[in-house]
This record gives sequence, structure tokens and C-alpha cells, in this order.
Amino acid sequence: MNFQSLSFAAALMLASAVPHAAETATKPIRVILVGDSTMANSSGYGDAFCARINRANTCLNLAKGGRSSGSFRAEGRWDEVEGLLRGAAAYRATYVLIQFGHNDQPGKPGRSTDLKTEFPVNMMRYVQEVKALGGTPVLVTPLTRRSFTDKVLENNLLPWADVIRATATAQHVALLDLNADSYAAVQAMGEDEADTLAVAPRPEKITEAALAAGKVEVAGAAKSAFDRTHVGAKGAAYFSRMVMEEMKRALPETAGQFKPESEQ
Repeated sequence: MNFQSLSFAAALMLASAVPHAAETATKPIRVILVGDSTMANSSGYGDAFCARINRANTCLNLAKGGRSSGSFRAEGRWDEVEGLLRGAAAYRATYVLIQFGHNDQPGKPGRSTDLKTEFPVNMMRYVQEVKALGGTPVLVTPLTRRSFTDKVLENNLLPWADVIRATATAQHVALLDLNADSYAAVQAMGEDEADTLAVAPRPEKITEAALAAGKVEVAGAAKSAFDRTHVGAKGAAYFSRMVMEEMKRALPETAGQFKPESEQ
């Protein structure tokens, strides 16, 4: 084959590649949220996060309350994620944000996982399976709880956050360190302001025992929806912005996928 023939062949390849590249560029991205109640609708930040994306209908919040890294898979919920990844041709990229930890902690029958032998394996497996199906795994450390002791915010989720950080490093995937960001922010704002992020207003009289159990009971009144783990509209807006900014930093190619601040 002479030089002229080679040039013609190269030109044909370039001509066919340009439309393909243009088609790919016009495809939307897709985001799939996988996690527990602090990400789920009605009690977490997930829906508020999806609303910040230019094409919010391509963001799917599959997080579910009460689920751990083990029970989410055991219930077959991960099968739905894998099915979506197999049908990804319509999207330029699919980002799967994975956040667990709250329900992996001890004392939750059917949900708890061992911090050393199970939780790391579960998180690694999620990452590897997303990669194998052509998706982009994004690990998210768990949203902080908002319980203070002597004006100091507790962080009993730190060991689980550390495992997620180590997994992200070992697997070379993006990390959104929501635990560190949310802990610093909530510590800085203090207990009274942090309580305004809850699902319901803080009752005037609450028992410490009820708070420790994750519930609030008020003398002479029905049980309140107030707690220091889940978030209402204000909390969802606050923490979803935090996740968005983390994603822009960790994955710069996604920065243009979010609405301008004035439209959020």
C-alpha cells in the first residue's frame, strides 16, 4: 500500500470517528446513589443532590433506609444496580456513589458487618463490580451523626470512614470524604444549629436515654421524628451541596454537569 492509499484510509477513519465523538459528547452522564437512610429520600440528602444535576432525571437514588453494605446486596438491591450498568449505552458515563457504615455498626441484627473481615470486603466488591460493568465507582464516607458531648461532636463512624478511605486508595477510585467534611462543619456550627438540620424540630424536653437509642420521646406527647442522624429539607440542602463540591473536586470532568448555584 502506498503513502497516498494510507492517507486516504487515515482520512476515512478520522471522518468516521468525528461523528462518533460528537455523539458521545451529547450523551448525558448518569449517577446512581447506593446507600442507607442518610442518602435515601425523605430522610437523607440523595434527592437534593440529584436535583442539583442539570438533567436530574438521569440521577437515580436507590439508597434505602436501614441497609448496610451486607444487607443491601443480600436483599437483591445490588442486582438492580448491575442491571442498570448493563444498559449503559445511552450514557457517556455512569457514576455509582456508594455510602455505607451507619447500619454496618454493631448491634443491628441482620445488618451489622464485621469491621475487619466483612466491611472492607463488601466495599471492595462493590467497587470491582462497578468497574467490571463499565461504570465509575465513587466511594463516599458516611455522613456524620450530630450528637455532642460537652460541646464536642462525637464521631463513632470514623472507623468505617477509615476503611472506605483505604479502599478508595487501594482500588484507585474517587473518594468523597463526606464524613470529614460534615464532621468539621457540624462541630463548627454547634449543637443548636446542627439540630435545625433534622427531619423535625427539636422537642423542648427530650430524654438523653431516648436520644441514645436514636429516638426522641417527650413527656405527654407522641414520639417525635427528631433525631441527630437523619436530615430534613434544610439538612438535605446543606449536605447535598457538600457532596456536590466534593464530586467536582474528585472528578473535575463532572463539574459542568451541575446547575448554576442560582438555579439550585
